[in-house]
Parts: sequence; structure tokens; C-alpha cells
Amino acid sequence: MRVLRAVLGRLPRFAAVGLLLMCVLFAGPGVAGASGQGGPRQAKGHPAGQARGHGAAKPRIVPRSEWLDGAERGPPARYAKRVKAVFVHHTDTPNDYDCADAPRTIRYLYTGQTESRQWDDIGYNFLVDRCGTIYEGRAGGVGRAVVGAHTQGFNRGSVGIAAIGTFTKGVPVPKAMTDAIAALVAWKLGLTDVDPRSKVRLVSSNSLSRYPKGKSAKFSAVSGHKDGYYTQCPGAALMAALPGIRKEAARLQDR
Repeated sequence: MRVLRAVLGRLPRFAAVGLLLMCVLFAGPGVAGASGQGGPRQAKGHPAGQARGHGAAKPRIVPRSEWLDGAERGPPARYAKRVKAVFVHHTDTPNDYDCADAPRTIRYLYTGQTESRQWDDIGYNFLVDRCGTIYEGRAGGVGRAVVGAHTQGFNRGSVGIAAIGTFTKGVPVPKAMTDAIAALVAWKLGLTDVDPRSKVRLVSSNSLSRYPKGKSAKFSAVSGHKDGYYTQCPGAALMAALPGIRKEAARLQDR
């Protein structure tokens, strides 16, 4: 795996796309994602809601127009009533990238998911690079409860945040990255007054997840991809960083 990541930059574009699908291979479109997985119907959009006392400042978010090269494709975005939880991922791509090249990595992910896997858009709602830059992922509005395609069975009512890189056991997770994830979590969960340290309940929409379809499951408000699906994503190092991210996000909400 280390050898593959080392040669990624030397491969032609189509080969690089294949290597960039390691984590998202098991995300599954769930409620939204691939063509034929729920169809192109557009549900009525709902505002994400306003915080009732524990909001946090909105961090700077680079719009998708900054990384998306070409015309938009796919059906309109779909929305949940509110965001209750965050699922953290890693992209399983090289860690030694120049942050100026992060948009190119996101484009490869987008291409792999929309062409190779035939999803309607990139699955993640947001992506964060090692320098702490936050990028808008899936279309639909950063302040709204957009249904993504990141954690099979639990895409509705949640937000998928992908850390650009590979964070297996022993790999350092940059502080700029965890600080940015915490700021994004604080803002998004603050819109619906969810404490990042709390527990929430989500209902599985797909029996391919860790829970049968229709079963209510309890999660940390900030969970890892592996909490909802059988995968090692977001890697042991990033999973170990989640308690600190929850604590910092709560601090930013003045809790």
C-alpha cells in the first residue's frame, strides 16, 4: 500500500482515480449517491435551523467551484430535516501532498465516484486538507442538511467530513487538520444546537450497514465511518483524535 501511494503522482489520471477509491469503496450511497439508489427525486429542502444558544462561528469554506473542473452533473441535491451527527473519514490517499494540490485530489475523488462508481456527486459533504483548509464537497449548500453518500445506512441527518490523507495507526494527524475539523463540526452541529460530545440516535436505511434497515442505533454526535459501516476508515490515528475534536468543538460552542 505504501508503494502504491508513493507512485500515485507518477501514474496517469485514470490509474490515479482507481487508487483514490480505497475508503469510499465501502461508504455506499445509502439514501443518496449512485444512479438507481433512490432515484433522482428531489425532496423539499429544509433550512438547517438556527442554534438556540450554542452556535459557533462559520469557518472559511472553499466553494466547490474552486476544485470542480467542468460542468455540474447529476440530479438536484436532497435534504434531511436537520443535521444530528457527523461521520469522519479519511480519503486513503498520500499524506505528503502540497496543500495547493488538494483541489486536484478532490477532483480525482469526484471523478472516481461519479464515473467509476456512477454516483451523482462526490459523497462527502466536506473535505479538509493537512493545512486546515476546508472544502465544500457535495452540492446543495454548506449551511443546509444535504444528504450525502458517505456512510452507508446513515447518510440522512448526518454530515460526512473527509480528512485528505491516510491516518492508520501511528500516523501523525496534523493539528491544523483536527482544528479545522473541530471548527467545522462546531458550526454545523451548532446550527441545530447539538453538543459534539453528546450521543444521538439515527435509523439505519440499509442493512449493508452495521445495523439492519429500520433499526435505531446510538452514535456519538461525532463518529468515525467505521462506527456505522464495516471498514477501517478513518484509520486508527484519526479515530484516536476524535475525543479531542469533540472537546474542541464543544469549546467553540461555549459549552
